[in-house]
Amino acid sequence: MSNLLPHRIGGERIGGPAAVESRNPSDLSDVVATTPGGDAALVEQAISAAALAQPEWAAASPEFRGDILDRAGALLMAQADRIGALLAREEGKTLAEGRGETMRAARIFRYFGGEALRLHGRALDSVRPGLEVTTRQEALGVVGLITPWNFPIAIPAWKAAPALAFGNSVVLKPAGITPAVASAMADILEEAGLPAGVFNLIFVPGREAGGLCEDPRVAALSFTGSTGVGRNLAVSAARNGKRIQLEMGGKNPLVVLDDADLDRAVAVALDGSFFSSGQRCTASSRLIVTDGIHDRFIAALSDAMGRLRVGHALDPETQIGPVASEEQRDTIEAYLAIASEQGGRIARGGERLSRPTEGYFLAPALITETTADMRVNREEIFGPVASVVRVKDFDEALALANDGEFGLSAGIVTTSLAHASAFRSRVQAGMVMINAPTAGVDYHVPFGGTKASSMGPREQGFAAHEFYTRTKTVYTNA
Repeated sequence: MSNLLPHRIGGERIGGPAAVESRNPSDLSDVVATTPGGDAALVEQAISAAALAQPEWAAASPEFRGDILDRAGALLMAQADRIGALLAREEGKTLAEGRGETMRAARIFRYFGGEALRLHGRALDSVRPGLEVTTRQEALGVVGLITPWNFPIAIPAWKAAPALAFGNSVVLKPAGITPAVASAMADILEEAGLPAGVFNLIFVPGREAGGLCEDPRVAALSFTGSTGVGRNLAVSAARNGKRIQLEMGGKNPLVVLDDADLDRAVAVALDGSFFSSGQRCTASSRLIVTDGIHDRFIAALSDAMGRLRVGHALDPETQIGPVASEEQRDTIEAYLAIASEQGGRIARGGERLSRPTEGYFLAPALITETTADMRVNREEIFGPVASVVRVKDFDEALALANDGEFGLSAGIVTTSLAHASAFRSRVQAGMVMINAPTAGVDYHVPFGGTKASSMGPREQGFAAHEFYTRTKTVYTNA
């Protein structure tokens, strides 16, 4: 079968009988790719290849490593239209979003191409005469990466690029429904000249990926995905002495105050809540709106939602594509039913949409008349759904924003510098957006949350070395 993707282990392509299909969520008749099965033995094989290749890669000049990553970034940029279209076809993002995500991955590789040369240590005076003390940052060894489907090239890139830049080898297990995009990234790294075995790609069920937490040759695991799976991996990592980095759920608040510019508030909520079909861990899923602007905001937002073009991801006119899978669609519909049962009102959207092709098209949904204790305000839905809670003032809005187990991203729309400053200081979130969507972050700055949203050092940018290297202290008797 021409679209059967192989595993990539030790520079070899390893096939097998087709086991899992990836289908276009905009057109279910379109099989994008199929992948072979994989088991614990395959995971072990990939770890062995990574362990064999890592010492030589770590010993290479940082300029050599950096040049390869820079070439990978340039190749991604040159092929952004092709890979972006593949991403849109496989995951359901719009063409513009698919290309944008590919360009982001390209810039991540180019950024860490430079960071390979910027690792530095320190020289310190010893308290003991005659001794010199220096510190240095060194690679961990083999790093396991488990990545989700909602950003199928950006998240693998922001994990793999720093791991490789700092001398680690990688075993990547991508999400099962977006294998073609992961395979395209593997092609790019191979074309850029990455030595065999330094980057390994395996398509295995999630239950087999736990081997990355158990094999003693794996030094660290970076995971982005559901809270439940992340917590299980944390237990396994602790039991097996692994360094671990977890990015999990979010139930992100966007506070809209009475003094907000209405047009800006609507634009911020529309983008943060519904673009990328709401399938972003940083999406604005809770809209906390004060009394004085509430009714005008709901009316204006509902009107703007009605003008959104939902359709086939490859249609250049589409603003919002389908949700990624039948499972996601069913989950979203179940939460809409729960919201109605608990007293919420579906003010707009939520229905399945008929389009020329069969796909998972849903109208973005706005739920009003909700209370803080409803499940739609406590649990991550991960779709184009926003629930609204009316509050009386800033203090109540802030308290509600902090009420929950997650703390990834939080936003406020206001013209008050005092309220913006207080919110920035007091909200319990790893990222704060003022008059900007809660979703959407730069690639060169730290990413991560608080509470149940994250565990371990921050991802991306200048903070990445904290997870992907270890500090060695050297004493020299001069």
